[in-house]
Amino acid sequence: MADRRARRVRLWTSAVIVGAVALAVLLVPPLVQLDEQAVDLSLKLLPPSWEHPFGTDDVGRDLLLRCVYGLRISLLVGLVAALVATVIGTAVGAAAASLGGWTDRVVMRLVDAFSSVPHLLLGIFIVAMFRPGVWPVIVSVALTHWLSTARIVRSEVLSLRSRPYIDAAISGGASRWRVTARHLLPAVLPQAGLAAVLMVPHAMWHESALSFLGLGLPSHQASLGNLVQSARSSLLAGDWWPTLFPGLLLIVPTLAIAGLAGVWRDRLNPRRRSELTL
Repeated sequence: MADRRARRVRLWTSAVIVGAVALAVLLVPPLVQLDEQAVDLSLKLLPPSWEHPFGTDDVGRDLLLRCVYGLRISLLVGLVAALVATVIGTAVGAAAASLGGWTDRVVMRLVDAFSSVPHLLLGIFIVAMFRPGVWPVIVSVALTHWLSTARIVRSEVLSLRSRPYIDAAISGGASRWRVTARHLLPAVLPQAGLAAVLMVPHAMWHESALSFLGLGLPSHQASLGNLVQSARSSLLAGDWWPTLFPGLLLIVPTLAIAGLAGVWRDRLNPRRRSELTL
């Protein structure tokens, strides 16, 4: 009972946070008719107040507005990159398991080879070939995060191939691709969707790391990584708010998304959920 109550609290807390974040990034930019790039040196590094709840940065820009815009960009990168990576991983994993034989072995050895390279290092190599911008970061994150999805989908397809209804479909004359499209892929979509949701926080942290290193978005464009990077000098001078609030807006939403994904995972796996209940 206590575990069930804790899961319910986690679900509602995560849902409220994700809903608030979604409303903020969707409604604040069109409703608040302010330029988040507007510089006013007379308002430089003001602490949090009623007029500026998150304070101002080192050139007098409202930090709350810039954090909302930064969260908007980070969420865009995370969602699109997770979607692209899931599509690539699902296609590769399903094709490897469906074809089997030497194709499966070659594909999975390539997956192992890519996995041996650290994600951040490979992402830096990819994004360094383009000019700073949103789409190079999305491409970099997507091309380095499809590997786990490919393994998950492959293992699920291999498990499904031994089911009686798959044998019946093959015995009835269905081709390998028809069996994959009609029976195998729909069965693995919930797992692939869960992998995509779990990938969103990872992709957001990856984008923030690239922007913090100066390899992601242009320095003038608000993203959570850029905001934390530009606030380093202010933190050394004792001004804590330019670093704290972007960091919180990176940590709290990603934890909330991970919490929702954890509830979804428990629902997909009843055995694990019953074990947690006992």
